[in-house]
Amino acid sequence: MRKIKEVLRLKWERGLSNRQVAAACGISRPTVSEYLRRAAEAELGWPLPEDLSEAQLEQRLFPPPPDLPAQVRGIPDWQRIHDELRGKNVTLFLLWQEYREANPDGYQYSWFCEHYRAWQGKLDLVMRQDHRAGEKLFVDYAGHTVPVIDRTTGEIHEAQVFVAVMGASNYTYAEATWSQTLPDWIGSHIRTFEFLGGVPELVVPDYVSRHIIRIMFPIPLCSVHPGSP
Repeated sequence: MRKIKEVLRLKWERGLSNRQVAAACGISRPTVSEYLRRAAEAELGWPLPEDLSEAQLEQRLFPPPPDLPAQVRGIPDWQRIHDELRGKNVTLFLLWQEYREANPDGYQYSWFCEHYRAWQGKLDLVMRQDHRAGEKLFVDYAGHTVPVIDRTTGEIHEAQVFVAVMGASNYTYAEATWSQTLPDWIGSHIRTFEFLGGVPELVVPDYVSRHIIRIMFPIPLCSVHPGSP
């Protein structure tokens, strides 16, 4: 509830509209309206009492309903919350606000965070990976090649399959090339970025030590790629 005081200050001291307050605090207009409604019901005015802490203010505006069963309060869908946290600029506080809008008698932010962390801790620690939207692109060649038949000669050529997957959404691009040489490797990346319409923060290759170049030296040198040894 870190923004309640700021909402009240901007509204009551600065005289901003609900839309302006929402934009300044990075929250929705319904949330601003809800804070103001609850503050009025709690008979609060501005300035707030100096000894009123954030926790006490939250308690005044969102008192826990007495003896309500969990079904009435609403149990959050932790898997959905976990999935939505992958979105860029999505925070646990924002998702809690949405939860409270849908469940006015729901649990408070501290409970929400504590139980989400507990649920998250039960996930398989080996398999769990948290990726932000647009953060990581995983690239590699598929383990199997694809046979391509020359219609003229009947000769069979084995095509390599390049695969790129966005970490958060699993959005995938794949293409076939004749080799895994540096020109094909770089070309596949260029076409991937064109397909995605942008460039991720990180490109994570699975295994690139196979990409060796010879410049003007008698010994092979490893190409400079992210993740290469």
